[in-house]
Parts: sequence; C-alpha cells; structure tokens
Amino acid sequence: MIDVRDLCENPEIYRASQRARGAEPSVVDAIIAADSSRKSAITSFEALRAEQNAFGKKVAKAKGEEKAALLAEVKELAVAVKAAAAASDAAAAEQDVLVRSIPNLISEGVPEGGEDDFIVVKTVGTPREFPDFKPKDHLEIGELIGAIDMERGAKVSGSRFYFLKGVGARLEMALLQMAMDQAIEAGFTPMITPTLVLPETMAGTGFDVAHDAEIYRLAEDDLYLVGTSEVALAGYHGNEIINVQEPIRFAGWSSCYRREAGSHGKDTRGIIRVHQFNKVEMFVYTTVEKAAEEHQRLLAWEEEMLAKVELPYRVIDTAAGDLGMSASRKFDCEAWVPTQDAYRELTSTSNCTTFQARRLNTRERLVADDGGKGGTRAVATLNGTLATTRWIVAILEHHQNADGSVNVPVALRKYLGGMEVFPVL
Repeated sequence: MIDVRDLCENPEIYRASQRARGAEPSVVDAIIAADSSRKSAITSFEALRAEQNAFGKKVAKAKGEEKAALLAEVKELAVAVKAAAAASDAAAAEQDVLVRSIPNLISEGVPEGGEDDFIVVKTVGTPREFPDFKPKDHLEIGELIGAIDMERGAKVSGSRFYFLKGVGARLEMALLQMAMDQAIEAGFTPMITPTLVLPETMAGTGFDVAHDAEIYRLAEDDLYLVGTSEVALAGYHGNEIINVQEPIRFAGWSSCYRREAGSHGKDTRGIIRVHQFNKVEMFVYTTVEKAAEEHQRLLAWEEEMLAKVELPYRVIDTAAGDLGMSASRKFDCEAWVPTQDAYRELTSTSNCTTFQARRLNTRERLVADDGGKGGTRAVATLNGTLATTRWIVAILEHHQNADGSVNVPVALRKYLGGMEVFPVL
C-alpha cells in the first residue's frame, strides 16, 4: 500500500499518478479526509480515556453520596469511551479500505495511458524473414515434432490446457534449468515455492482477492492458486525485520495458474495464453534507494536469457494504465513471433517500491544517529521473469526449418544432451 503520510503531505503527485493511470484522482482526497477523521476519532477517544482514568482516582478517594454520584458519572463516561473507541476503529477501517484501493505511485518518467501507450526503449536483433517458405505457427510445428498436444490437454482438463511431451517437455525443462543456473551464478538463492497461498498473502502482494477474476480460489480451504511465484516469495519475509543492505535475491521455480478471464476468443490457438504454465521468477528485497538500480539489473538478466535463446526482441516501458496494482514501473521484453507478425511479451520486470512490503509488514532496521538501533521502515520489492512456458512459442517459430524441424539454440544444447535439431517425427 502507499505511504499515507507522504500522500497527505504531497497529494498532487498522487493525483497526477492516478490521472496517468486513467484512474480516479478523487480517491486521494477521500484518503486525506479519512485520515483526518481517523486522527480526530483517536484524539477524542484518548481524551475520554484520560478523563475516565482521572475519574477512577477520584472515585477511589470519595465516600458516601459523593462516591455514588461519581460512580454514576463513571458509567456514563464508560459508555462514551466505548462509543469513541468504536468510532476510532470505524474510521481506521474506512481509511484502510480506501488505502488498499489505490495503486502504487508511479515512478517519474512512466508514460501515461493504457496498454497501447508504451514507449519502446530499444530493439535488439532483426525479425527473421522467410523468403523460401511460409513459416508454420508454433502449434503446427509442435505437433510435427511431437512436442505439444492440445487436443488431449482439452480432453483431460478443458480448454487452454495442454500436454508438453517428448522434446517439448525437454525444451521447457532445459529453459527453466538454464534460467535457474544463470540466476544462481548471479547470486540468487533457488527456491521451489508453494503454489497455494493464504488470502492475506495474495492480498498482501497486491491482488484483489475479492474481485480479481484471474485468480483460482479453493473455497473449501480458503486458499488461492498463484499466478506467479512472486506471491509466495513476497510473503516469505512477511511480518519480519530483515537486513537488506545487500539485496536478498530469490529465484522461484513454480507452476502458475491464471483463469484468463476476459480473454474469450483471444489467443485460443496453442500455448500463448493458457491456464497453467511453469516459470522461473526473480524476486528481490532491497532498500528504497537501491530499487531503481536493481530494476535495471533484473532487466539486464532477462535480456541475457533472451540472447541465449537467440531471439529478436524489444524492450518497452509499460504505460501507467497497464502497470497493475503494485508496480511503480514495469519493463517488458517482447520477442518477435513470425506468424503473428508481432512482438509478444515473454518477460516483465516490475519495481514495486515499498507497496507490497507495507501490506506484508516487511521492514528493515535503521541505524540511529549515534550508531545504535533506530526505527524501522518498509523495504522495496522487485520481480522479473527469467523463463516461462510461453518462450517455447517464439523459439519454435523463429528457429524453424522448412520441413517443420527446429534448430536448437546453441546455449540450450548442453541441457538437451547435445541435441542440435528437433526433428519431425
């Protein structure tokens, strides 16, 4: 969540952030009003409690009729104190609802607008041309080389499910292992994370568990299936004070689940938009001051992986309205998909500043002026995709041959027993 004190002191930057997102700026004023009401209610409660305590001392010393009169006043005061406490709690609850409804403050320089208003930061490589044959799409290739079976996936589990088999299964495992090896070499701690989390963990990461149609929920257990290991990794240090003078970097390997609500009729062919996939996700805890620099590192690591699989791609600075709840800034890497004649997202990396940490109560200890223990403050969190199932789409299409076979990127060959080509069966 956002810093309420900062919002009250600098309301216009939050209003501007809301406008850039295409969201309602009036929520800023509602939060300021709610904060004022909360403070007023607390002041009234504390004044009445002080008066109640003073009356208690008077009653202890009084006798006879005076004591009886004071006791009557004490009863009335107790009712007033109880009412003031309820009003204070209600004001705090109202403010909390409003604060949890406002997305993170965007970073300076983030483009305004929605999904189509991104800025291209750079383009790397050249989309492949096919002068000698018409390229096949990833599903046709996947079927020819025995890598993807959508028909039986739908038979077993319904639409948007699939089987990866043979070289398809091997390719995904190779991708994820190469990503994990790279992460470990860069100093990340490998993690295999839970894919079911408590509602407070899901909400703490920035997801709206009550209204987000993307999330699978197990109602009987009140647990949620994650759409990324970011959720579990964000909750890992919840309600803790941690040392982030050196960034804490985790690389989470997990299956991920998304309902793909609202995508009816969109990307229905193949494995571009599916309900279940696997992913290696980078997650970092660091200081506020180091977060922007760490964000650039995450992007560089993503680009390093894309270079290893020899794909042309572009990096975009995502527009404010397409950031999501928690992100202050997000960069996507989009690879060229020949049969779609378009760039499609393969990775994203987000700087969530202190937004998630405030919700999950993850803090660092400050050093006092005298060198002793100081107070605490929220840490910054960041995340970034290092490899996922969707990469198979771009790899199969970009590296295909006329007969449907696929050349294996050099960096992946050692993970595939030296295999250089996925042959047609």
